[in-house]
Amino acid sequence: MTHPYARQWSRRRVLNLALAWAGAAGVLPALAQQPAPQSSTAKAWTPKGSMRIIVPFAAGGTSDMVARLLAAHLGQALGQSVIVENRAGAGGNIGIAAVARAVPDGHTLLLASSSFVTNPALYPDKRPYDPTKQFAPISLVVTSPDVIVVPADSPISTLSDLLASAKTKEGGLNYSTPGKGNSVHLGGELLWQRAKVSLMHIPYSGSAPAVQAVLGKQVDCSLVALPVASPQIEAGKLRALTVGSLQRWPDLPNVPTVAESGFPGYRSETMQALFAPAGTPSAAIARIHAEVRRFVQTPSVAKSLHEMGFTAVAGTPTELASRVAEEVPRWAKVAAAANIHAD
Repeated sequence: MTHPYARQWSRRRVLNLALAWAGAAGVLPALAQQPAPQSSTAKAWTPKGSMRIIVPFAAGGTSDMVARLLAAHLGQALGQSVIVENRAGAGGNIGIAAVARAVPDGHTLLLASSSFVTNPALYPDKRPYDPTKQFAPISLVVTSPDVIVVPADSPISTLSDLLASAKTKEGGLNYSTPGKGNSVHLGGELLWQRAKVSLMHIPYSGSAPAVQAVLGKQVDCSLVALPVASPQIEAGKLRALTVGSLQRWPDLPNVPTVAESGFPGYRSETMQALFAPAGTPSAAIARIHAEVRRFVQTPSVAKSLHEMGFTAVAGTPTELASRVAEEVPRWAKVAAAANIHAD
């Protein structure tokens, strides 16, 4: 099966798909006149004006793509324009803080990645925000597993091989990630800590150069989000050793999870989750969550998300709150043990 990123999910393609979905309903999100029919419960709250989804990263990334698809659906369903606003900087902290300060009326939302729960771990003395108190969770929208890859001709063919080599090879092993302190880096450190091994971290400025480093054999292995490495895996240039999700990725059925490779409960995956400022009316949270759920349960949407490398989730606000409460201290512990902090 051809993987999504081999099919070039460009920002333009995502925008065209978003417009097509909205157009199929007879209305573009920016020009919507009437909300789509809903149940009496879902209709309890409607926006009084335009809405915005703040993405704390530059346009064109995975968060931006998911946000634009979601914005198209919400605009059609709620009868108001929904604008995606990119607020990049400080590893996502600028955009996240902007939502924390926004009026809690349901008109400003945050589409956050895993950095939402890992960034506070990098500031042990003064957190840039409190993810458990300053935000109202709406839904975990999608997830995507992280993956450990090596060159296709590497003598390392399993996670066990990698860990054994890290312990016995003179000089040890090194690995690349998209950058210091991000969720992929912390996921790697969690695994090394549990395996009681040490690998030298080589951070790069993004996922693409991190993958290029392992392709060029400048590093022994790389930890990245699966969609970024999949084209090279399918082309036979990289070998996937393991994925960080709790279940195997359907398109890589022979690649085991870390959890089934001797580390029960291990999970390292990229998430895209929707939040509102704390104090947002519960009726607004309920309506928006209902629309997120309807969004990912639409067959064409679920198919496109899978092709982009995501698993559609649409979890409840309570489930997202529990995940945030679990992951913030978990990553803080990992960062402290590895002495990882913001420069």
